[in-house]
Amino acid sequence: MFKKILIANRGEIACRVIKTARKMGIGTVAIYSDADARALHVEMADEAIHIGPPPAAQSYLDIARIVEACRTTGAEAVHPGYGFLSERSAFPRALAEAGITFIGPNAAAIDAMGDKIESKKAAAAARVSTVPGYMGVIENAEEAVKIAAEIGYPVIIKASAGGGGKGMRIAYSEAEVREGFVRARSEAKSSFGDDRVFVEKFIVNPRHIEIQVLGDKHGNVIYLGERECSIQRRNQKVVEEAPSPLLDEKTRKAMGEQAVALAEAVNYDSAGTVEFVAGQDRSFFFLEMNTRLQVEHPVTELVTGVDLVEQMIRIAAGEPLGIRQKDVTLKGWAIESRIYAEDPYRNFLPSTGRLVRYRPPAELSANGISIRNDTGVYEGGEISIFYDPMIAKLCTHAPSRSAAITAMAGALDAFFIEGIQHNVPFLSAIMENPRWQSGALSTGFIGEEFPGGFTGEGANPEVIAVLAEVATVLDHIENRRKRQINGQMNGNGVKFATQRVVKLGADWFPVVISQAIDVLANDCGWTPGNLIFSADMGKGVITVQVRRISNGYRLTHRGVVRDAQVYTAREAALARLMPEKQAADTSKALLCPMPGLVISVPVEVGQEVKAGEPLAIVEAMKMENILRAERDVTIKSINARNGDSLQVDAVIMEFV
Repeated sequence: MFKKILIANRGEIACRVIKTARKMGIGTVAIYSDADARALHVEMADEAIHIGPPPAAQSYLDIARIVEACRTTGAEAVHPGYGFLSERSAFPRALAEAGITFIGPNAAAIDAMGDKIESKKAAAAARVSTVPGYMGVIENAEEAVKIAAEIGYPVIIKASAGGGGKGMRIAYSEAEVREGFVRARSEAKSSFGDDRVFVEKFIVNPRHIEIQVLGDKHGNVIYLGERECSIQRRNQKVVEEAPSPLLDEKTRKAMGEQAVALAEAVNYDSAGTVEFVAGQDRSFFFLEMNTRLQVEHPVTELVTGVDLVEQMIRIAAGEPLGIRQKDVTLKGWAIESRIYAEDPYRNFLPSTGRLVRYRPPAELSANGISIRNDTGVYEGGEISIFYDPMIAKLCTHAPSRSAAITAMAGALDAFFIEGIQHNVPFLSAIMENPRWQSGALSTGFIGEEFPGGFTGEGANPEVIAVLAEVATVLDHIENRRKRQINGQMNGNGVKFATQRVVKLGADWFPVVISQAIDVLANDCGWTPGNLIFSADMGKGVITVQVRRISNGYRLTHRGVVRDAQVYTAREAALARLMPEKQAADTSKALLCPMPGLVISVPVEVGQEVKAGEPLAIVEAMKMENILRAERDVTIKSINARNGDSLQVDAVIMEFV
């Protein structure tokens, strides 16, 4: 077994690998760019070595620097994590030349499977069912349009290298193919250093299901069940689960055996994932094979009890698999929620900055329920503009799907983050969604269930009632504390009215200070300044996040965020007469919706622009965002140029 390994990655996956290596008694080396000098993975590793400036191309993608880091530290093997160099066959070849072991598949398997075009050819040869499409590299937009017309709309344009939703565009028309081809190539080039793209048929109302495989260097290959990854936004997975609510044993076995056949055909010798697009009738077609550890691997670990990182290390060290197919059993249900630094109220645009507060729920395993949080950040740390916006992967495991959903909803309620925008309220709303709870999923789920984007409106009346009661309890606790202040004037004691009126957003709710509220105030354990209120409200324990605001609280529960003020009846009558502050008029300006880098401003001063036409392209966290005109406008002035780094709400241009 290795004595020391280097992790050629950053963030939560680097921390994840370090945990298993530590458990196995293996020393670890972290690498870091200037932007990650104070990162959690640097703190956790036994050693750390600097490899360059923030841009990934000059640090985490620099093979020569990483090989030199191995030589300097004496690392015998390298775990690539996911992303970056994990699917570049040049990396294991360079390591092999230096006498260093790659903790991943052999370079030939990466070439055959890591390239989406070549993998489709290999899958067809192995008699794995594949999606109709064009198997070659497409040179220009005109060729892409011609191929799309032959296949039939809708089509999906995909980068041949990489993954994670980068370099992917769905097109329903010739115009969308032209634009999608340019954007997909650009994103693929900046993310993976490879701008090749291909086109295939987009299956309508599909589900995304993938099979986890493990192969060793002795010819043994097994599959460890499936993961359902249909909850996606912009081709980026948001929520995953294992097993899938769609599959039966017969389909699971058929998919698993096809995945194993494909892995055997390329002599696959590590952890890998064979991805399928599935119809609602359980038909399935091969999409691609990811020749690396997947982001969502924890849900497979939770239902199988197999540490995939440990298996990768043991396989790389030459050990045969200690697990046979007959040993693999799926126990219970696991769900993973990806927590991103993004603003769900602004169409999920990236958010960067300092984590002023970062308080995840406690990891536990009790009464059949497990909570796991894979993260690479800490309170006070920085979310950088240079890398993916992932903060953490929150996982729950329970005997049944419904129990795992309930556990996830409670864990999300307890996940407290401040300083940046994040998608926890949106994830909570998914857990409350009846269609999600029923398992009637598709990759179009988010677009169909949240057609106007996420607003946090339309909350379950029961949730609003809970928030009104919680606000009253918090106010009651503070009032009782005020009665105990020393040095108050003698005389009749202060008498508080029993009737309260709670203002939640724009709504008003009358609440009576009952004995039940008095008991809750005594037993909940909340004191002013606590970030989490947790108590049994008669229907089980509920958890609400509490943030102090002027004359009230900002409460968060089950994806609902409301500002709450508690008044007496007389105070409420007067408060209703107060004028509301109006938002500033920004209709004559284009504001930058997130921190980012200006890639292009394809308009000029004086130009007339039609609604829907692009005004600017801003890149943030490796994704290019096209800012379009919401109405017909004429450009008055342009304040940003290509290459400018902008903050949120910076004025890019003004309109007449």
